[in-house]
Amino acid sequence: MSGGGSGHEVREPERPDVVSETTSLVSRGPHEPKEYKKLSVIVPVFNERNTVVEILRRMRAVELPIDREFIVVDDGSGDGTRAVLTQLGDSTTKIVQHPKNRGKGAAIRTGLQHVTGDLVLIQDADLEYDPDDWLRLLTPVLKGRAQVVYGSRFTGEHRNMLFLHWCGNKMLSLVTNLLYNTTLSDMETCYKLFDRDVIRDITVKSDRFDFEPEITAKVLRQGVRIYEVPISYAGREFEEGKKITWRDGFAALYALVKFRFVD
Repeated sequence: MSGGGSGHEVREPERPDVVSETTSLVSRGPHEPKEYKKLSVIVPVFNERNTVVEILRRMRAVELPIDREFIVVDDGSGDGTRAVLTQLGDSTTKIVQHPKNRGKGAAIRTGLQHVTGDLVLIQDADLEYDPDDWLRLLTPVLKGRAQVVYGSRFTGEHRNMLFLHWCGNKMLSLVTNLLYNTTLSDMETCYKLFDRDVIRDITVKSDRFDFEPEITAKVLRQGVRIYEVPISYAGREFEEGKKITWRDGFAALYALVKFRFVD
């Protein structure tokens, strides 16, 4: 005991900086890490006979730390895609068919009825998006940092898109940020990964490409912040089969405003 003390035992102060690795992980992120077991990938398909086999090959080749299942929704294709898909089903791949074309949003809505995983990802069938980027999307969720992750085409390597498409995408992201107080760089991206609990009670009404702004609006209105990661992108031209047009851009703008105020 040092001289001049009061006679009470002097204890070494606790060290709050000494925490377990698991506790540190929880304290750094906005959500407690969950144990995710399966990724459900919804693949809306419309007239993609030339690419659907290759995209499924790439999807099956990706190495992930969790199980996966694929729900491929043929949205009334008329180019022979349906005949190709009948040969592609297996224990991890479920093929669902629409008798007539209803739109990308309708196909995703149908896919959501069949998912059994606790994570849900959208994957286009046209080879613009690379499944090798899935792990980038999954990492923030598996580490407990996010519940929703978007892949941004503007922060990763990419084949340049048409100027008017670039302007349209930038404008829609800007409107999203203004209306919903966020800072997304790519609202219209196909690569959207969700904790299934976040979208379980969301009713998607849009049938076409306005699915993108609708689901974004309804997630943000729940108070869920969207995490972005860079992805690669190889955009197609119209002669290569690209389907979205300027009309879909106006529909997306209308949807952003509408779903800001109504369900």
